[in-house]
Amino acid sequence: MIHHAVPESSNGCCGLAKNSAKTDCVVTLAILVIFIGVCAASPVLAQVPRIYGQDAAASGMGNAFAAQADNPSALHYNPAGMTQLRGVQVLAGGTFVGGTSEFRSPTGLSVTGDRDGIIAWPGPGHGYLVASLQDLGISSLSKLTVGVGVTTPFGSVMRWPDSGPFNGITTFSALPLFNIKPTFAYQLSPDLSIGAGADIYTFASFFGEGHAELQSVSPGGVAPAGSKVELNGRGTAPGFNVGALYTALRNTDGQPIANLAVVYRSQATLHLDGALLINGIKIQDATTTFVLPQVITGGVAVWPIRDAEREWKLELNVDYVGWKSVRNLDIHLADGTVIPQPQNWRSTYAILVGTEYRWLKIDRLPGWQIAIRGGYTNQQTQVPDLNFTPSIPSADSHVVSSGIGLICQGNGSLLGLIPCGSFGVGSVKTKLIGLDFSYQVFLLEPRTISGNTGLRATVNGFYSSIVHAGGFSIRASF
Repeated sequence: MIHHAVPESSNGCCGLAKNSAKTDCVVTLAILVIFIGVCAASPVLAQVPRIYGQDAAASGMGNAFAAQADNPSALHYNPAGMTQLRGVQVLAGGTFVGGTSEFRSPTGLSVTGDRDGIIAWPGPGHGYLVASLQDLGISSLSKLTVGVGVTTPFGSVMRWPDSGPFNGITTFSALPLFNIKPTFAYQLSPDLSIGAGADIYTFASFFGEGHAELQSVSPGGVAPAGSKVELNGRGTAPGFNVGALYTALRNTDGQPIANLAVVYRSQATLHLDGALLINGIKIQDATTTFVLPQVITGGVAVWPIRDAEREWKLELNVDYVGWKSVRNLDIHLADGTVIPQPQNWRSTYAILVGTEYRWLKIDRLPGWQIAIRGGYTNQQTQVPDLNFTPSIPSADSHVVSSGIGLICQGNGSLLGLIPCGSFGVGSVKTKLIGLDFSYQVFLLEPRTISGNTGLRATVNGFYSSIVHAGGFSIRASF
């Protein structure tokens, strides 16, 4: 899209370092799980092109998770939370995304856009591997936890009919960008942890087309009227993230009942090098630059109930997203031609609230835990009327989330066949298996665009959108 763009109760894996074969097997399995999660990623959802959901458990809580951050997705939501994890843990999953955008012109002409089909396929994916060095037998680094993740943090896929009223602006756009995240966390004290990591934003051929892409129908000029025009590009950009997690209050069992969190994700400048194609034939090289915004998150989580039988958490996160860094996406052609693409986006805030109620002991299901979740997110639009594009039919949005989580450990079993606390081959055995599911509905406020002139006058009109997202994550610890 060149135009736009639960803590585990078991004892970890002490002694792994004494058995190199076991360590190798665990690492190999972890890599396979992450690969499965990553391969689910592709051109992705977002009316506002930042994808909040990077784990089904967090998504079920409206992605208000920075101050809880107690599963492997902490690597994304707050890297400092990784110090709460024991042993070697992996988590992988994806999201099924669907929905439509409706447009009605001032003259009454209507057209419908979608996410490149009923369901965008493949959808966004995520994968994480986290290891406590203490539990790997490295006593000199006992306070250090390391990990690596792959996520799809920014993106948009949008398809409109080739015969639509604004086909000279867009008919299809995609940004199949993914992020590789090597990360570490360190426990400074029993109540304070910090974390930091790199963000390597890039493209790959197995993620959609492997490049950002914008398609349209030529109104004449650069190409004969009616020609199919494609602009594409790919590149890599570095960034970083840091986080802190502080436990302000604990219960008599030493478990957190009030946490505070802060996370900073840096800006990154993505230079896209690609080509201009007319009817599928490359005409010349093309380049543009897209600035990924800085994001600052603050969070607080409290547990009104937390004992041996049940837990109830409430969390509030506030995000600041620095979209004002996106001033233009001017396209530079090899012959020196510049196609102006002013943006002048504005920075936004998001409010995320979520809750989770967890049953830790269930008489009829020994070894199982069950959680139910809910959440709400309010996002502001970053795109002003005069630079609006149907490639990103952005509007203020309300996101309602729900979810369920299942954890099986100890003497629990799946379908009475798979022992959750000892499933595996040889000396490589699971200590915990978790399944999480989420459903989110994105309700975008109706928006009327006006004031655009010339060719861009075709985007003036009434827009309404709704998006549905169903997510899953699979977790295992060793």
